[in-house]
This record gives sequence, structure tokens and C-alpha cells, in this order.
Amino acid sequence: MQTVTVQIRIFPNDVSLLKEMGNEYIQTVNRLTEQAETAGVFPKLTSKDVEANLPSAIRNQAIRDARSIHKKTKKQGKRPILKQRAYYVNNQNYTIGQNTVSFPVMADGKVRRLTVSARIEEREQHVLDSGKSGLLKIVEKSGKWYVHLSIELQVKEAAGDITMGIDLGLKVPAVVVTSTGKTRFVGNGRQNKYIRRKYNSRRRKMGKLKKLSAIRKQQNKEHRYITDQNHKISRTIVNLAIEEQVSVIKVEKLTSIRQTTRTSRKNAKNLHNWSFYQLQKFIAYKAALAGIKVMEVNPAYTSQTCPACGKRNKATDRTYRCLCGFHSHRDRVGAVNIMRQPVTDG
Repeated sequence: MQTVTVQIRIFPNDVSLLKEMGNEYIQTVNRLTEQAETAGVFPKLTSKDVEANLPSAIRNQAIRDARSIHKKTKKQGKRPILKQRAYYVNNQNYTIGQNTVSFPVMADGKVRRLTVSARIEEREQHVLDSGKSGLLKIVEKSGKWYVHLSIELQVKEAAGDITMGIDLGLKVPAVVVTSTGKTRFVGNGRQNKYIRRKYNSRRRKMGKLKKLSAIRKQQNKEHRYITDQNHKISRTIVNLAIEEQVSVIKVEKLTSIRQTTRTSRKNAKNLHNWSFYQLQKFIAYKAALAGIKVMEVNPAYTSQTCPACGKRNKATDRTYRCLCGFHSHRDRVGAVNIMRQPVTDG
């Protein structure tokens, strides 16, 4: 089972109502987590026990969210305070129609079903038709409204035992190696760095002129560029996996990628801006639709370990050389070792 998120653009007529509902939802969750923190335990609650200007189904969802946050707080030790406006609806209380989305809201003290027009692209519709719908989230981004849908895809395992390993980086966004001996360098890291520098330069100039709205527009363009590049890279990778009849794709666990990735001072900003997590998500759901499993592995020392003899050596620039005579591109070495690594759950 693979969970992916689908983003759908919606066009509400009453924006103020959605803002009111989103604010009310977040305030309710924050209030419930604060009460649980004070009491030291999350109490048993029903929608009748929660005072909020929300439909009962949405109040129940707020209780579930608050309980989940409280559990995490007990482990992490600090209660998070939600600030970004959002509105969550479980899969029993919304409907996705043909270019419409409907869900319950409170208006004038009464519960009513709000239907808004939506733009559902062919790709999103394909994912919706292929899996089971989960939680729906309504959010606003730069004045535009979206619904984020959690979709569970049943992965039909591809036959065979061919494996693929993927090493992510900045100079080469993705290096792919298969157990059949195929190697592919995907993406143009040099071009990506140029685009990032261009947008950063423009924002600095606009910042001196205090053009805040123009800065936000530049940020949106940059984010769209990153998303587009990640879609293209992930599509190339999955197409190669289908072509080579790969049954399992192994990717590095991203928990500490910012510490383990080789980088210089001039690359530091790009490293923290580039969305490795988004790229892996795109690879995961595209692979799931193709019946290919995606598994995480520990990336420790994968770029230092010799695939031939197992000894550790540090690469010089982009070339990896070992005393045993093995040499290759260091990112390819990382991809080979990721491909051979056992999965993180053992």
C-alpha cells in the first residue's frame, strides 16, 4: 500500500467562509491540545463535548488531529502550536464530482454542504480512480485555494527480482543504477543552480526596492520550476524502471540528508532549498501506479564504500578511486551501494 497526495485547484465563491472555517478548525485543535497538556492526558471526547463553530463531523476530525498531536508531544516534549489556516474533512464527508468538490461547513449557525468548482487534471483523475480516498485538506496558497487529497494506492508487485538504486544530489539531481547494469544520470544540476541564482538575485534587487508582492511572485515561480523539474526527473526514472522491468526501487532515507550530502559553502543555500522529499514522493506515487515498490535504505557511507571490495575511501572531486583498482563517478558509487543496501526495517 502506497499513500500519495493529490493537489486539486478549487475556485470558491465565498472565500471569507473558508477562511473562517480554517481559522476555527486550527484554533479548536490548538485549544484541545493545550487542555490535554494541562491535564497530562487526552480525555475521551465526542463532538458534543467540543464547543466550536464547526459541523459535528469536522469537530470529530479535530479531536482525532488533536489526539495525534498530543501523542507526538509526549514523545518530543514540546507542544506545537498550529498557525497555518487549514480545514480537514475525513473521507466519509466529502464528495469529488466531475470538476466539483463538496464538503460540510457552518453558515449562519447551520450545517450546509458547500460545493465548489474544481480543476481536476487528467493525471490527478487517474490517481483518484486508481486508489482509495483518505483525508481531505483545504488550504490557501498565495491567494489561490486547493484541496489536498490523501490517496491509498494498492501496489501490484511487479514480477522479477531486478532492483534499482537512486542517489540524490545537487550537481546531479539523481543518479540511477539497476541490477541489470544500467546507469542513468537524470536532471541538470548546473541549470538548476543557475535558475536558483537568477531568482535569488532578482529577490535581492526587489528587496532593496521593498517590492514585497513582486518578491512573493518570484518565489512562486521558483517553486513551480522546482516542482516541474521534480516531476520530469521522477517520470524519467520510473519510465526507466518500467523499461528495465524493475520490481523494487531503493531510495535513501532523507532524515539527515542535509548532514550527509557533500556540499560547499556556495551550494549550502541550494541544498536547503531543493525539495528532495518532494522528488521522492513523486517517484513513489509514479512507481506505485506502475506496480513497483519503493523502499528506504540507510544512506550512511554509501558514497565512500567501494562496491568491489567494501573498503571505505573518500572521493576526489567527482571521481571515486579505490586501492583495489575500482573507479567510477562518486554519485554512481552511491547509487550502486543504495541498490545493495538492506531496507531500513531489516
